[in-house]
Amino acid sequence: MAIHESDTMEFKKSLSLLEPALKSVCGFLNHHGGIISFGRTNSGAVVGVDPTDHSLRKISQQITSRIKPETSPDIRVMEEGGKSLIVIAVPEGMNKPYFLDGIAYMRVGTENRVMPPDELKRMILNDHAVPWDDQPCRGGDLNDIDAASVRAFLERTQRARRFDGDPAIPVEKALDKLGVLSRGVPTNAAMLFFGKDPQRFFVQSEVRCARFKGEEISSTYLNMRVLRGRIDQVIEEAGRFIDETVQKAAWVAPGKMQREEHREYPLDALREAVINAVCHRDYAASGNVQIRFFDNRLQIWNPGKLPDGITVDLLRVEHASRPRNKTIARLLFLAGYIEQWGSGTLSMIAACKRDGLPEPQFQEAGSDFIVTFTGSVLNELLERPELLNERQRGVIEHLKIHPSISTEEYGNIYGCTARTARRDLSALAEMGVIAVKREGRLRRYVLNPSFRSLRTIADNPGQNPD
Repeated sequence: MAIHESDTMEFKKSLSLLEPALKSVCGFLNHHGGIISFGRTNSGAVVGVDPTDHSLRKISQQITSRIKPETSPDIRVMEEGGKSLIVIAVPEGMNKPYFLDGIAYMRVGTENRVMPPDELKRMILNDHAVPWDDQPCRGGDLNDIDAASVRAFLERTQRARRFDGDPAIPVEKALDKLGVLSRGVPTNAAMLFFGKDPQRFFVQSEVRCARFKGEEISSTYLNMRVLRGRIDQVIEEAGRFIDETVQKAAWVAPGKMQREEHREYPLDALREAVINAVCHRDYAASGNVQIRFFDNRLQIWNPGKLPDGITVDLLRVEHASRPRNKTIARLLFLAGYIEQWGSGTLSMIAACKRDGLPEPQFQEAGSDFIVTFTGSVLNELLERPELLNERQRGVIEHLKIHPSISTEEYGNIYGCTARTARRDLSALAEMGVIAVKREGRLRRYVLNPSFRSLRTIADNPGQNPD
């Protein structure tokens, strides 16, 4: 099986590349660990190295003398294809941040980058300070708290979670009951949830939303909004912006009087992504949560990398929750915004699959975490039916009646070659119109749910209700 460089794997063709390899060691220590192999090309091909005692000793001495705090990775010689490799296994560091010659490096994909100041500050304070959301709000006091918001929150927690909190008790006692008071001073979490003007203290808590024209960020945008207020207000306003911006298509399904609507993105998945971003972002960083609409995708940018112990791959399977802001997460839970910590990304994936869309993509970019949604092609096909040929439009109707179709059956029904059938079906699968269902070695194709009640595409030349 071919192996490739990744955020936890680095290849070096020869020992002359020790200097950049040391940056990888530092980056892995500050990330989730990783492996460096001397004797492989960038493509993973084994070319081998000469594992002399001198070279092994040099690697060890360079690591221990130049990387601080001091660390001792496992260095060993391995054989593959009759050739020798020197392999360095670097665990995730226990005393972050780590520095190479006084510079902290972080692993981003297959690159080692100098750690930005915000990330370095977060890492230094991580194990030595009170969490950001539990710190007393600097410059704030009880006069900055909106009593009506506190009462409304307690009423909501009683309905959502049966929380034992009397809405009529004084504000100070209520904040103490909720665990958001520090020696008589509201904490940062208290100010985000109940402050009269949270952005007076935390301008980074704004959420920026924009619908750009085209497929890249430009100065041309069709709509833009900066959301301010308490966390619940920001979440609800973000939901309204999304609802207004997501394109909708409508049609009358066969045999029905009432029209049906389809949105290019599942709103419940987008709402989950926004709540996750507001909940888990790094509030010590200066950036804002951003909602970016493009012609071909929607992205939600979240300041702050994933918490230690959580990787992008883990987000796609059941995983334990490790919220960066535990108090913010707890308050959102009490208010009914989140159901079970650790399940948010799985809910997004399930919602996209339900609507026949590609799974959302999760990635880290520098000091940010990004969720990318790919929109449904249904709206575009309604407005531009010429994107499909007559055979492809026909198979959509066929699959509304029949559970599935094979390439051979497609060719027989529409009188085309196997090559043409494969090309037509592959194009429909790439668009998200149909999905591949394997039955042993046989590939069959099924219609995605979004298209099942749709009228014949050729009869819908652009029916957008708005």
